[in-house]
Amino acid sequence: MSGSNDAGIGDIVWEADAARKEGSALWRFAEATRHCHGADPSDYGALLDWSIREPNAFHDALWDFLGVVGSKGETAFVAGETIRDAKFYPGARLNYAENLLTRRDDGVAIIAHRDDGTRREMSWGGLYDRVSQVEQALRAEGVAEGDRVGAIVTHDIEAIVFYLATSAIGAIWSSCSPDFGPAGASDRLGQIDPKVLVAVPGYGYAGKAIDVSATIRAVAEATKLKKIVLLGAVPESLVDLDCVALDDWIEPFVPQEIAFNRMEFSAPLVILYSSGTTGKPKCIVHSGAGLLIQHKKEQMLHCDISEGERFFYFTTCGWMMWNWQVSGLALGATLVTYDGNPFHPEPGRLIDLIDEDGIAIFGTSAKYIDACAKAGLKPKDTHRLSQLRLILSTGSPLIAPSFDYIYADWKPDLHLASISGGTDICACFIGGNPLLPVRRGELQCALLGMDLDTLDDVGRPVSGVPGEFVCRNAHVSMPVSFWGDADGSRYTEAYFARFPGIWAHGDFVEKRPSGGFIIHGRSDTTLNPGGVRIGTAEIYRQVETIAAIEEAIAVGQDFDGDQRVILFVKLREGQVLDAALEKEIRTRIRSGASPRHVPAKIIAVTAIPRTRSGKISETAVRDVIHGRVVKNTTALANPEALEQYRDIAALRE
Repeated sequence: MSGSNDAGIGDIVWEADAARKEGSALWRFAEATRHCHGADPSDYGALLDWSIREPNAFHDALWDFLGVVGSKGETAFVAGETIRDAKFYPGARLNYAENLLTRRDDGVAIIAHRDDGTRREMSWGGLYDRVSQVEQALRAEGVAEGDRVGAIVTHDIEAIVFYLATSAIGAIWSSCSPDFGPAGASDRLGQIDPKVLVAVPGYGYAGKAIDVSATIRAVAEATKLKKIVLLGAVPESLVDLDCVALDDWIEPFVPQEIAFNRMEFSAPLVILYSSGTTGKPKCIVHSGAGLLIQHKKEQMLHCDISEGERFFYFTTCGWMMWNWQVSGLALGATLVTYDGNPFHPEPGRLIDLIDEDGIAIFGTSAKYIDACAKAGLKPKDTHRLSQLRLILSTGSPLIAPSFDYIYADWKPDLHLASISGGTDICACFIGGNPLLPVRRGELQCALLGMDLDTLDDVGRPVSGVPGEFVCRNAHVSMPVSFWGDADGSRYTEAYFARFPGIWAHGDFVEKRPSGGFIIHGRSDTTLNPGGVRIGTAEIYRQVETIAAIEEAIAVGQDFDGDQRVILFVKLREGQVLDAALEKEIRTRIRSGASPRHVPAKIIAVTAIPRTRSGKISETAVRDVIHGRVVKNTTALANPEALEQYRDIAALRE
């Protein structure tokens, strides 16, 4: 099977001018390490190759260039028998929060918005002082190194404060978005038994008030909490629990110097969770040092974020992009946050913030960009966007027409970077690069220090066609462990069983001649009609260009000894799936992808099931149409949507 054959894929759509390239942090890093790699700073391939071949020299130079606060130790990298056994900075001592709280001035550290119009600011000095108070209060509750602090919180100032206070102590943070619900939150936090829970008793979304009491109670019943701290007044429904309002809890403590606990490189900071659609979510443990260095590398070198810039990302506290954005404080950037519906009260709500707050870096999902396009938004005609220079997109592949839309209807002179990694590494494998051109439909490059490849089913490298996406070398944000996985067997099974000794990430990816990549979907949901593997994203790229379709989900159905492609489409209001639209869908897929991609059945639905991090759940739909039990519906934001996929007569024909 051939790779992507969309017309115009790989065409250059933007490139920085010489002054912008030479003024970037990545250029300066390449210049500073020229004596090591011997190439001109414009030669990113040579820099990448050196970062992979000489991991000790690379990571030694990286620590210094990033300005990490702490003691580096004598060695930056020690190889092991396998990449799991490799050690980064074995003699280092540092603290994540200390690196984010180096400023204590009156400049703005965080601007927090809610969809009800609320806007709050906190200065660097105010942030340090509030972290100090919370850190003291946590210690007074007995929270110490290695203890867990659980959270059911919105993306707001208080969540960031608690995260940093937890880190300052050396304790472990784990957060859920309040929309996870009682079962979703207890399935996660119940596994790690936090000592303290911080939670919002309620929150607003698009004008609706949502009570979180039942979720808080479910977590309390599933754990042995010592204290519940509420970000608001204690409601009548929770008075029987040991709850206290934040202001009352920290009132006895006066801001003071924080005694940051500097720990070894592998000391855990955060527990993230897999989506949990095939059982209870995996508890993925990440080190603070690994996240700090990886995030600073990505943000400083690959995004070129600098001190004082306004840095926005639309995320929730249940998605790893929240942790990723918070690390921007280590660069001295001002974080701009938003909680609520991104289209409330008007579709252009987030775009308004770009002008209002002078946002330079705007991070969002590919789905949001597609939704803006389908809503007919043209920010270049309605907004100044004067400071905007970088748009980051992740969560799902950014389709080629979305590149066209951004450059035509947003701003022609900006860096559009589609980035990809995941919860498993709480970071990115592939992303942006200010030295390289942006090519339509492609992610620009492998990030420094990442030895990436694509393999066929028997482990042979392939290029120009989709293959299993792997990383051949150790990287600093590999998980420390899975919580409760004493012998490491679940960790090994998750990443190293597919190709022994090589990290298999679970994506179906095409390596491009440019050195860029195209993601074709998750490999565990890869379709296999007639024995030919194809990625679902290849279908979505075509379908999402059709105006009548809001979104779609494709799965493989086992039928007559083979597998056939089934496409479910959610139509825009007022549209009907008639013969003409079916023909348009099939024609678009056949011409833009291949005849193999054309679905055997196209079925209209009114809802598509999504995980709580916003990703469509192909696995759940596939299980339902085959009559299998979906193992963990609490991982879904809208499990009721699955009822539309049961016992469909057309799938028996």
